[in-house]
Amino acid sequence: MTNELNLQFRKATIEDAPEIWEILQQSIDRRKKDGSTQWQDGYPNLSTVENDISNSNSYVLTQNEIVVATAAVIFNFEPTYEKIEGEWLTNDDFYVVHRVGVSDKVAGKGFATKLFEFVEEFAKANQVFSIKVDTLYDNKAMLRILEKLNYTYCGEIEVRDGKRSAFEKVLPNS
Repeated sequence: MTNELNLQFRKATIEDAPEIWEILQQSIDRRKKDGSTQWQDGYPNLSTVENDISNSNSYVLTQNEIVVATAAVIFNFEPTYEKIEGEWLTNDDFYVVHRVGVSDKVAGKGFATKLFEFVEEFAKANQVFSIKVDTLYDNKAMLRILEKLNYTYCGEIEVRDGKRSAFEKVLPNS
């Protein structure tokens, strides 16, 4: 999938691992500078990146063939989502978006939003009409993106390092 900014959304390859890891490290540093405690415990790490790629769950957003953003996009699998303090909007097939990272070169320029828009188009192209995501309450950048893109707060889930705010967006079926 491409668009007018010469952006392409594609499945990551093992050759992309160094760039993905660099972007995630930059994102980890940005979270820390923003005062968020998310991703400050050694996760995600290079092994996480390699596992996402080997499991065909890693995607990148490129501009002029340079990786500028990344995310894990996983079909119908997130064990922590089975128990929610609250309620999901749907119980249908879904994609979960994890480990979103944006290069420092383009941070703050809307590329994370573009990444989510590509994920939504990808989901619809695969006849999946639900996107689920979670984030820590203090990850203000991600919370702004989810609000901007009309994700609905559904409650809290429990992950390895505590509670996370859980969101879902039901996509139009057209």
